[in-house]
Amino acid sequence: MTYREAIEYLHSLTDYEKRRIERYAPETLDLTRVERLLDRLGNPHRAYPSIHIAGTKGKGSTAAMVESALRAGGYRTGLYTSPHLHTFRERIRVGGGLISREEVVALVEELRSLIAQVPGTTTFEAITAMAFAYFARQGVEMLVAEVGLGGRLDATNVLKPEVSVITSLSLDHTYLLGETLPEIAREKAGIIKSEVPVVSAPQRPEAIHVIEEVSRKRRAPLVEVGRDWTWDPGPFDLKGQAFVARRVGDGGDVLAGDYWIPLLGRHQLENGVAALAALQVLREGGVELPRPVVKEGLRRVEWPGRMEVLGRTPLAVADCAHNPYSAQVLRTALEEWFPGTRWVLVFGASADKDIAGMLRALLPITDYLIVTRSEHPRAAAPIELADVAASVGGGAEVAVNVRRALQRALATMDPGSGLLFTGSVFLVAEVREAWAERNGNPLPENDR
Repeated sequence: MTYREAIEYLHSLTDYEKRRIERYAPETLDLTRVERLLDRLGNPHRAYPSIHIAGTKGKGSTAAMVESALRAGGYRTGLYTSPHLHTFRERIRVGGGLISREEVVALVEELRSLIAQVPGTTTFEAITAMAFAYFARQGVEMLVAEVGLGGRLDATNVLKPEVSVITSLSLDHTYLLGETLPEIAREKAGIIKSEVPVVSAPQRPEAIHVIEEVSRKRRAPLVEVGRDWTWDPGPFDLKGQAFVARRVGDGGDVLAGDYWIPLLGRHQLENGVAALAALQVLREGGVELPRPVVKEGLRRVEWPGRMEVLGRTPLAVADCAHNPYSAQVLRTALEEWFPGTRWVLVFGASADKDIAGMLRALLPITDYLIVTRSEHPRAAAPIELADVAASVGGGAEVAVNVRRALQRALATMDPGSGLLFTGSVFLVAEVREAWAERNGNPLPENDR
């Protein structure tokens, strides 16, 4: 089996990343399947302590910050995230390094016979099982795992973590998780385990009420960012931003203090403080993490595609915002970091997203809109995006692919304006590759 054949085999299973899930229910997402796979692998997910992170926005950034801090502390870390930007290998990392192609092939070949014994195994369930096995065999001392979808029925929810984290919640995947914020919060709160501490980022009242209720019922100590931890934003530039974190009723030996992160947008401070709160829970459980080590870990974190400045001449920014709330957060951050800048917007989104809501948030800062599509199977057709743009009061030029959209955007922009690429992870991935090609820079490692 070649690496390409291994990836094709994984995607030949029931792949809900490439086709829409019709029902978010136990009969569709059956945790017993991944449990049976893991049992046949010797239950590797019990071989290391873990931090489990769910949320609508910010869970990847928070996971990256927690992992970077633990790695700076000398721990052999595992990081499990999804989806990837450029290569499947980004999803499974040990000590900051991507799993090799050879290791992917070996794991898929091993798992193939086991999957045959567990009918209905999905792509994500198979990847989760192979990742957890790989982490155990690599001697991982701490795993940071990001939920794929929802929480309650996600394949990663077989973990019994040291601490659970719920990042910012908003309306997304409403056809699956619920039409209201309390319904979505209940699905995300499904990761809360009995007597396991949980950290919540700042939430709207209707969401935090649900998290508090579930935590109370499961006797899980709850730490709320905004109530138990606060922060003051500091200076910022195009390389990052400073902040001061505080714990209310500071008892002394805590991770409160001044920090700097190379991530833009004030929303990243919520994620940074949630990461600190989770790390503090680990410290109180006996994990050695001096504040200078955590400070250095946050300083070195890498998480591309999140309000990432691709270039300054011309100004180009890429962000993976994929719902109306994240688009509004992006707009607010752009107005603070680049005051007065008008944007040529290159936009592409998955067909199952609230495209109208995203465009309503972004059109007020946009002088010209180009709609396009990534190569992902769920991407909306550009002509459909143009129709939606018209329905919310905007005109759009149609570009058949990302590279054509980039060419048109560069030709269209005025002096002093900027290029903004957003709408989906998959669009941003292709933009990053096209931008590297345009500027003669090395391409990111990818599976193309």
